[in-house]
Amino acid sequence: MAKLSIVEAINLALRQEMKRDKSVLVLGEDVGVDGGVFRATEGLLKLFGKERVIDTPLSESGIIGTSIGLAIAGMKPVAEIQFDGFIYPGFDQLISHAARMRTRSRGAYSCPLVVRAPYAGGIKALEHHSESMEALYRHIPGLKVVIPSTPSDAKGLLISAIRDPDPVLFLEPKRLYRALREEVPEKEYLIPLGRSKIVQEGSDVTVVSYGASMHETKKALAELNEKFSIELIDVRTISPLDDETIITSVKKTGRCVIVHEGPRSCGLAAEIIARINEKALLSLKAPVVRVTGFDTVMPLAKLEWEYIPTVSRIKKAIFEVTAF
Repeated sequence: MAKLSIVEAINLALRQEMKRDKSVLVLGEDVGVDGGVFRATEGLLKLFGKERVIDTPLSESGIIGTSIGLAIAGMKPVAEIQFDGFIYPGFDQLISHAARMRTRSRGAYSCPLVVRAPYAGGIKALEHHSESMEALYRHIPGLKVVIPSTPSDAKGLLISAIRDPDPVLFLEPKRLYRALREEVPEKEYLIPLGRSKIVQEGSDVTVVSYGASMHETKKALAELNEKFSIELIDVRTISPLDDETIITSVKKTGRCVIVHEGPRSCGLAAEIIARINEKALLSLKAPVVRVTGFDTVMPLAKLEWEYIPTVSRIKKAIFEVTAF
């Protein structure tokens, strides 16, 4: 098996699905001639032509709106938005149309649309280029939200997203695009949406994370694994959320730390804590601790790592819950 980066795994998934299914097409700003701002669609124009790899005008609302029409008409569009902070002009299209189409039509129409976007900070980008606002989209009924953290997961989850009959927002951690490599099977495989992954098993504390924050979380655990038995869960799909895996783990360990880069208030950690309180409160030996971003706009480059959860902050949280 070839060792691929996340961006290469995404490119492979797109190539294989476009070859398998002629209704799959890619559209977005610079996805064709330039191969995308991070080169995730590189080479697709040459393979599939300009009718299936479409360079669009600079209009996020237009890209998503056009994709909705294509999806309802029987195509399977994969729309790239260059950065997640640029999705907001198309937010109305997602919440008012894409996510409601099945309900609005009483099941007569579905909307098999994937919107891909790089998300989160850590690359010293400009304003609106480093957002981690996934909780906004998690709140939309009818919209699935997927966030991979490894190359193999990126490929399997993207294929599942493309084949899903309903709209999926696929957020890709851009600072991990080329930060790690692992063996990714060349053959087709799917990872079901809505299922978390137990990355490592443990008995002292459950650590839950996903996407961009998984890299720092793994580094923190590498420094603590000799001291504590830590169970690490990668959420992978934040909507629908696989709370069963998390609850089962917390009932075993009695302690939990949740790590994500998005703002603290009303973030995914708050929802996970609520579900733990509903289903595993009597198993807790300590209050659940959140390690998150802050309720501020992501700062520019010089202060990025004051905002992003770091190894030291994650380690501190684990010590806190284990010492309670």
